[in-house]
Amino acid sequence: MRKTQSDIPAAPVIQVIERMFALIDVLASREEAISLKEISEKTGLHPSTAHRILNDLAVGRFVDRPEAGSYRLGMRLLELGNLVKGRLNVRDAALAPMRELHKLTQQPVNLSMRQGDEIVYIERAYSERSGMQVVRAIGGRAPLHLTSTGKLFLALDDPQRVRSYATRTGLAGHTRNSITQLPVLERELAKARQYGIARDNEELELGVRCMAAGIYDDQGKLVAGLSVSAPADRLDDGWLPKLQATANEISGALGYKSPQAANGPQAAPPAPESQAA
Repeated sequence: MRKTQSDIPAAPVIQVIERMFALIDVLASREEAISLKEISEKTGLHPSTAHRILNDLAVGRFVDRPEAGSYRLGMRLLELGNLVKGRLNVRDAALAPMRELHKLTQQPVNLSMRQGDEIVYIERAYSERSGMQVVRAIGGRAPLHLTSTGKLFLALDDPQRVRSYATRTGLAGHTRNSITQLPVLERELAKARQYGIARDNEELELGVRCMAAGIYDDQGKLVAGLSVSAPADRLDDGWLPKLQATANEISGALGYKSPQAANGPQAAPPAPESQAA
């Protein structure tokens, strides 16, 4: 009786895919082309088996053959990688981790990005149980120097750009705690650079404090900030490790590899300076 497609065992196909992954991993481990003999040794595949799979991958441009008997990764992988990168969305990557962080803190968790001299809130994990009214809805804006996330972005600017920002905005304040003097802001930004964490000590709204960690893309560029907001007397520094871990998780989903991952968490930064009398 003639076999149908559904009668064909799946195991050989899976085995071929596993072998293909092994071959690609070996090619990815070296910048230069690798000989078939070395590939065979590293994967444990018979040279004829490795040769057959590599030739099929070369047809699809997943593998290149710069010369007979040697192989390297092909341009098709770069093309597909760029497609994946273009489809990555900070908000999509952040939603689930933000909700988990909110479950821990029971306080609003905000995702915001820089647009010019302001941050824009693009997502929020929030519930009525926090006991705090959220004034700025998704799409709302706030000055960089009055927000924890905004300070993270300003901390990456060179001194001249920070001075230019101060000149353009006049460092206008919203509360008695707002930082309105450039030397105070510069000290605050130095702490943000040192610790990778920034704070808002009732600078945007009285009664509300925030702390933020950065989210980075695969090029190491700061693309967003993740912050926890809470009533001033409820913000808990014990949340900092989880805040940093959540920001790192989102960054990792965007392709970022932290150079500090092996060094462990930084010590908690000191609270920001207040200009209140």
